[in-house]
Amino acid sequence: MGKQGVLLVNLGTPDSPSTSDVRTYLDEFLMDGRVIDFPVAARALLVKGIIVPFRGPKSAKLYKEIWSDTTGSPLMHYSIIQKDMLQQRLGDDYHVELAMRYQNPSIESALNKLKDAQVNSIKVIPLFPHYASATTGSVIEKVMELVRKWQTIPNISFINSFHDNEIMIEAFAESGKKHKPETYDHILFSFHGLPKRQLRKADHSKQHCQKVENCCSVMTENNKFCYSAQCFDTARLIAEKLGLPKEKYTVCFQSRLGKDPWAQPYTSVVLEERAKLGDKRILVFCPAFVADCLETVHEIAVEYAEEFEEMGGEHIQLVESLNDNPKWIDALEGLVKA
Repeated sequence: MGKQGVLLVNLGTPDSPSTSDVRTYLDEFLMDGRVIDFPVAARALLVKGIIVPFRGPKSAKLYKEIWSDTTGSPLMHYSIIQKDMLQQRLGDDYHVELAMRYQNPSIESALNKLKDAQVNSIKVIPLFPHYASATTGSVIEKVMELVRKWQTIPNISFINSFHDNEIMIEAFAESGKKHKPETYDHILFSFHGLPKRQLRKADHSKQHCQKVENCCSVMTENNKFCYSAQCFDTARLIAEKLGLPKEKYTVCFQSRLGKDPWAQPYTSVVLEERAKLGDKRILVFCPAFVADCLETVHEIAVEYAEEFEEMGGEHIQLVESLNDNPKWIDALEGLVKA
């Protein structure tokens, strides 16, 4: 009767750490109108005229530091493993494909494989626990843009977010327990940042975001699609699983780009504050990422670790992402069959 199709989509990675490939990746990524939500002319001037020419060589240098001669980028390496593990778990009644929103394997190539396999349906799972227009929204838009051209369109469904998925929360908590959280002075839940203007756009009521005090601290009808609110909820759930009191941890945001205000507090600022308070050892979760990548293994474990030591701290420990954790595959299986 045909198989059920599953499409896993992560953000993407350059084809290689060469400057030319990194520039190609950055150009495709940052020219997405959902990522940099400026008019196309202004976006092109910023991306093609400033960011890509100047950031490309710097980013290439960072990618070379995390790139493996045998497995390539950690994001691609673990994404492939997750796809293979899920396929094995689901069995022959399913056909699982992996795509990257930017670069390769492309969403178009993965969708064509599912079409050629004549699957009865397609479930698209953007591998971002928290909804944002710049990530999940972009994936959904791209899939619909491509599939609308097909002559025959199977049933297609999307996972919007899974920030409170119980099994995923357990997986992150178990990874954290390996590092004995009780031995650290403070714990950070560091999420990828997002411009505040994009947070405001997700508030359809226009009365809640950045207008209500602590607007992201509790999930409500008005902020159910808010990236920041979902991040705070994930951190709360993991903290509860670990038995952490509120004063023991801080939610913060990393990877800011440009001068516009982004979701706060910034991870770098929090680290500075914790160092001034005398903290020496910090444990860092990055629950926005289901696979380790440049933002975790380098930005947190190298860049922020060096900054913290310069401020008087002694050690930052990164909690590894979900990677090849079988419990994460349990969570994915549940999302597929939901």
